[in-house]
Amino acid sequence: MSNYDEQYLSIVQNILDHGYYDQNRTGIPTYKLPHQVMQFDLEKEFPILTTKKVAFKTAVKEILWIYQQQSNSVEELHKQNVHIWDEWMKEDGTIGTSYGWVIKEFNQVDTLIHQLKTDPQSRRMMVNLWQIPYLDTGSLYPCCFLSMWDVTDGHLNCMLVQRSGDMGLGVPFNTTQYAVLTHLIAQSVGLKPGLLTHVINNAHVYENQVEPLKVQLSRREAAYEAPKLWINPEIHDFYDFTIKDIKLIGYQYHDKIEMEVAV
Repeated sequence: MSNYDEQYLSIVQNILDHGYYDQNRTGIPTYKLPHQVMQFDLEKEFPILTTKKVAFKTAVKEILWIYQQQSNSVEELHKQNVHIWDEWMKEDGTIGTSYGWVIKEFNQVDTLIHQLKTDPQSRRMMVNLWQIPYLDTGSLYPCCFLSMWDVTDGHLNCMLVQRSGDMGLGVPFNTTQYAVLTHLIAQSVGLKPGLLTHVINNAHVYENQVEPLKVQLSRREAAYEAPKLWINPEIHDFYDFTIKDIKLIGYQYHDKIEMEVAV
């Protein structure tokens, strides 16, 4: 079993067994637990679920759209056949001052890369999407809103803080995306990938996801080993990576499980 399947399914089971049940802004009740944490050594294993198919290329395209292209244009995602932001698209075809817009507005990726190259022991290396003046002019308050970065013994470590974690749909994407992002930035600054620590303040399962997640839990003993991540070794500039430079090798998985997104 992959380490990610083990940690993720343990949280899901714990939520189903002990979660607090209540309403929320979407109108679909959830079972939730606070302060859930997963941690992975990216040098040893790449975290992606095998107990269901995760759309790896779609996940990577989205994280590049946010951090590399620093875009808020949903129409740009459509050109790549990605439609995961369609429900939040504004009339102008964007998500407003959310995600990639905030990265670009405050030059956060360039600042991080510069810090990693010139002052790797800085304790101020972070990317923060929670910019209060711009929250209400975006389509959605950012869920994965903070990443904090550390260099120890030649390894790049990332702590991802997520205020709200949809365990059925969002979290599997998010862990995998930030694992890829850590690998890409590490290669760009001459470091090895280190720890990815994923902290979820509100980890929840929507009521209409309970049965699908039980199906996934039933596959626990049949989980596969984790695949390997391949990144083009010739690329050393973060802005030069394309989807063709990032691949999974040996990704085995069980069938996709359909779930509804709560808007």
